[in-house]
This record gives sequence, C-alpha cells and structure tokens, in this order.
Amino acid sequence: MTDPTESTVTRIVVRFLGRAALIVLFLYMGFCAYLYFDQRHLIYFPEYARTSDDTNFSLRNGNVVLRGWALNPAKANALLYFGGNAEDVGAERSTLAAMFSDRAVFLLPYRGYGPNAGEPDETANLSDALALYDYVHSSHARIAAVGRSLGSGVASYLASRRPVEKLALITPFDSLTGAAQVQYPVIPVSLLLKDRYESAHYLRRYPGPILILRAGHDAVVPLASTDRLINALTSKPQVITFPEAGHNSISDAPAYAKSLSQFIH
Repeated sequence: MTDPTESTVTRIVVRFLGRAALIVLFLYMGFCAYLYFDQRHLIYFPEYARTSDDTNFSLRNGNVVLRGWALNPAKANALLYFGGNAEDVGAERSTLAAMFSDRAVFLLPYRGYGPNAGEPDETANLSDALALYDYVHSSHARIAAVGRSLGSGVASYLASRRPVEKLALITPFDSLTGAAQVQYPVIPVSLLLKDRYESAHYLRRYPGPILILRAGHDAVVPLASTDRLINALTSKPQVITFPEAGHNSISDAPAYAKSLSQFIH
C-alpha cells in the first residue's frame, strides 16, 4: 500500500525542484541576454582615456576624422602603438617616445577614446588601424606595430593586411572569444560575442618577426589563450614571460621597456 503522506511529499519536492530549475534557467537566460546586449560596455572602457589635448595629427577614415599624437615625427622609421581597452595612450606619450626614441611613434586612440568621437567596435578599430598605417606609410617606409591586450588583436589584424616590419604583442590572446570563454565557462560565448579579434587566424598570414610579452599572473587574459596563440603561429615567436607581473602591471617590470625597445630597434 502506498503511503499518501510520502506521495504528497514527493509531489511537493518534484514541484519545488521544477520551479527551482525554471528560476535558474530564467536567471541564466537573463544573464546571457545582458552579456549580449551590453557586451561592448564590458569590452571597451573609453571613460579611462581622458587625454584629449595637444593632438598634432589627424586623418579621415570614411566620414570620421580621428586625431592622435605623432612622437619623434622626423625619424625615418615608424611604429604604430595600439593600446588596451582601458588605456589612455595619450598619457603614455613621454614613456613611449623615450622607449622608441629611434622611431616616429603614432598613437591614435580608438573611437570614443580621448579626443575622438564615436563608439568603438571591432569593425571600426580594424578599419582605423588600416587607415593609420596608410597615412603613416606615405612618409615612413618601414613600420613596426605594438599592440597591448585588446590592441594586440588590432595589431595582429593590421599585420595580416599590411607589410608590418616587426610585431610586438603584450598580454595577447588567441581570440577574444577564446579568452572570454575561459572567463565565462558556462556561457555560449561563441554564439553571443560580436567583436572577436581572431588574432591566431590573422597571424597565419604574417611572415615577420613576433615578440610576445606575457604576465605570469594575468587575471584578464588567461595564459591558455596566449598559449593557443603561440601554438597557432607558423613561425616561432620570441616569448618573454614576466613571472611576477599581472595584466596591468607588466609594464612596471624592470626588463619590460628594454625588451620592447631592443626588439623594435
């Protein structure tokens, strides 16, 4: 004979678990929707890039005029620097001018950053990088590129589309999708992400020398993501690891500036 009390308890438990599962599913779908619709506010942080004064060059790309800084402009060879998603490249002018004193250094903030209007996204950033290269190439035959964090994706794309002499990547990822998937393991990142920055794919076309600087305690770009990038390259890059450095503090490491300047020289 079935105990009616036990049967009632079972129904209550099943009903509770069903409702709990629906709540979890609702919350999960809501979080996925939030990531999808607000993703660019989670990728780009133009509010940290406030330097907007004393720009000394501008270029037009389509219907947008972008302004930036040219350092050591009389030097014969040039370097293009692409910063991180929260980096104020204008505030780094004196540091970069000293680090690459034998090159003309061009800094062009992303759209929405510093002196530039608009909204940043992958399509705009990659297009602007090509426009910057073409602008600089008119007066400088040899051009190297440095990309840090998000900028490593921009620099990698540029190197796949233009003859970049040397390429230095700081805390780089194989793709933004791959890096984000590690941070959000239960989220279908590949289905949600709009801006992907497929560096490993881009660099299959790049035949030149590559320097990779990585941080041993990088909490933003997973080390596995950088490993996948290194393994995907057709030619072996020079890799320097700063074991005690974090994603943002890598530039404070004593050998950081020397490693970059010697490679680009």
